[in-house]
Amino acid sequence: MEPEPDLRTPTQRGVSRLYRLVAGDRPEGNYVLTRFVVLRVFGLVCVAAFATAVTQLVPLVGAHGITPLVPIDDFFARPTLFWWSATDAALWTVSLIGVVLSCLLLIGCENGFLLLVLWSLYLSIVQVGGRWYAFGWEIQLLETAVLCALLGPLARLRPLAAERPPAYVAVVLLRWLAFRIMLGAGLIKLRGDPCWTELTCLESHFETQPIPNPVSFYFHHLPPVVLRAGVVFNHIAELVLPWFVFGPRRLRLAAALGMIAFQLTLIVSGNLSFLNWLTLVPLLACLDDAFLRRLLPARLSARAGDGTAPATRAATVTAACYALVVLWLSIDVVANLAGRRQQMNASFDRLHLVNTYGAFGSISTIRLELQIEGTDAAAPDASATWRPYDLPCKPGPVDRRPCWISPYHRRLDWLMWFAALDVAAHGTLARETWLFNLLDRLLAAEPTVLSLFADPPQFRGGAPTFVRVEIYRYWFAPLGDPAWWRRERLDQLIRPVARDDPDLRGLLDGE
Repeated sequence: MEPEPDLRTPTQRGVSRLYRLVAGDRPEGNYVLTRFVVLRVFGLVCVAAFATAVTQLVPLVGAHGITPLVPIDDFFARPTLFWWSATDAALWTVSLIGVVLSCLLLIGCENGFLLLVLWSLYLSIVQVGGRWYAFGWEIQLLETAVLCALLGPLARLRPLAAERPPAYVAVVLLRWLAFRIMLGAGLIKLRGDPCWTELTCLESHFETQPIPNPVSFYFHHLPPVVLRAGVVFNHIAELVLPWFVFGPRRLRLAAALGMIAFQLTLIVSGNLSFLNWLTLVPLLACLDDAFLRRLLPARLSARAGDGTAPATRAATVTAACYALVVLWLSIDVVANLAGRRQQMNASFDRLHLVNTYGAFGSISTIRLELQIEGTDAAAPDASATWRPYDLPCKPGPVDRRPCWISPYHRRLDWLMWFAALDVAAHGTLARETWLFNLLDRLLAAEPTVLSLFADPPQFRGGAPTFVRVEIYRYWFAPLGDPAWWRRERLDQLIRPVARDDPDLRGLLDGE
C-alpha cells in the first residue's frame, strides 16, 4: 500500500518540522521522569532557602536587625512584595509561606503556577536582603525557578502527570543554564588565581573555605598528589564536560554524570550552602527518561507512561517564547564569559532571569577569624573577663567538631568569613562595615540578633558594657590530634567600645 501523499505546503512542512524539533519527538522519552527528579531536588533547595529566611531574615534586616532594610520607594526598580509592607511580621510571613509551598513542591506538587509564586516570594526577599543576600546562588535560584516553572503543567498538582509532559525546549533551557554555570565557574578560576593552573589550590581550600565540615578535615590531609588530581577533576568537570550537554546522547549522559559526581563531591567536602544542590537541578535535566527508567523503581516508571505522549501546544509555545527572552538576555552573559574581565556572579536584568555565575576564583592560603568578645566589667582593663560570641558553624573552640549544615545557609557565619577576607586584603573593614552595626546590637543585647549565635554569653544586667573584635589565625590540627583546630591570636581589629562610644556612634550615624 502506497503512503498517502503529503498535501501540505512547504511552509506548513517547515513549521511542522520546527515544532517537532522544539517539542522534542525523541527516542529518549518525553522527560516526565526527568521533570519528577528535577523538581524534587529543586523543592529541597527551596525548603532550605526559605527555612533560612524564616529563622534569619528578621534578625538580619528586620526593624531591630543588624542592618534594617530601607523602605522601597520604586517598585519597578526593585519589584518586591515588601513594597506594600516591610514589617517584621511581613518578612516572617512571606518566608513561612515559601516554606509551606516548597514542601508541597518537594512532596510532588508539580505545578507551574506554584513555582512562579515561589519565584516571586524569593525575589521579594532578595530585593530587600542587601549584603546578606548578595551570594551568587540567590540569583541562580531565581533563574532556575522560572525555568522549572516551564516544566510543570498549569492544570495539575500531582507528580508524574504522564499526559502533560514538559516541552523539550524547557529542558534545553535548563541545559543552557547548566552549561553557563559550569563553564563560568571554570573560566573564573583560570582567570582568577594561578594556584588553579599550578594545581595547588586544594592544598589550602578545604581549610580556608567559609564553613568547613567534618569531612573537610580529612580532605585537607589527603596526599598532595590526590589533591592535585582533584584540581584536574575540577577543570575537566567545569571546562570540558559542559560542552557536551548539547552533544550526542551518550556523550551528554557521560558529561552529566561526571558533573553530577563533581557536585556531590563538593557537597560532601564543604558547607557551601545550597549552591551545589541547586546546581544539580539543571545537571539532572541533562538526563532523560530512558536513562532514569534504569535507576528509578518500576512503579514510578509505570506511572510516567510509555514516554510517547507529546507536550501540549500551549506548553511548547510558552517555552519557545520564553526561549527568545533567554536568547536576548544571554547576549550580555556570553559577552561576560568571553571577556577578560569576567564578572563572577552578576545579573543583567532586574528580575534576575538570566545571569552569569562563578565560584572560588581565588583561594586563601591562610584562615583568619574575627572573634567578637564582650565583658560586663566597669572598665576594659586587665581585670576584665572577656567572653566570646561563638557562631554556630564557625571555628571557635579548637576542640569543637565542625558542623554539617548543607543545604541550610548560615548567613552571618558566611559574612564573618568575608569580613575576615576584607581585613586580610585591606587591614581594616573596607566593605563589611555591617560589623559595626552588629556590635551595636550586641551592646544592646538585641534578642533577635542574639538568636544568630550559639549559646551567647550571659552578662550582669543582661548586656555587655564593652565589646571588642580580635583577629585569630586558625589551621587544621594534625591527624590524630584530639582537637580539630590550632589557633593563634594575631591582633586586635576593634578596640573595646561601649554603646555610647563616640567613634562607634560616628560610624553608625555616618551610614
